Amino acid sequence: MIQRHAGPRDSVSHGTPGDSRQGVCALRVDQLKYDVQHLQMALRNFQHRRYAREQQERQREELLLRTFTTNDSDTTIPMDESLQFNSSLQNIHHGMDDLIGDRHSILEGLRVQRLTLKGTQKKILDIANMLGLSNTVMRLIEKRAFQDKYKYFMIGGMLLTCAVMFLVVQYLT
Repeated sequence: MIQRHAGPRDSVSHGTPGDSRQGVCALRVDQLKYDVQHLQMALRNFQHRRYAREQQERQREELLLRTFTTNDSDTTIPMDESLQFNSSLQNIHHGMDDLIGDRHSILEGLRVQRLTLKGTQKKILDIANMLGLSNTVMRLIEKRAFQDKYKYFMIGGMLLTCAVMFLVVQYLT
């Protein structure tokens, strides 16, 4: 209410800067505005604390008046769900153990195969050395076999190009 009346006075009090009485009045109006805001905030804080205290007292009374029974439905423990969950966890645990065991046996099998292949490679190199073939000759043979594959691709490409040229000549003439 004070703020509504302070609005017009505010514009009047700041009208002439030379008048000291009006300056004092403006200062008092500003001080009153500040005091009103401060008191309103203090009142809101007081009401909030009072409401919180009343609510706590109400909750305390409700708690003291509540009667507890031994077999209340809120205190039951769902044992069946817990047992199912526990058995599911046990099954998962055993499944993971089986997976780890299987992977271990697969890894061991790969190690054995690696050793076997190394031994086979060594025996092949020994046989090649016994036949008198050097490593250079073996590499040349492998290179030639690789180049022979490209020769077949080249011959196939030539035949395809000839067929396309023949078809183009037949249709254009």
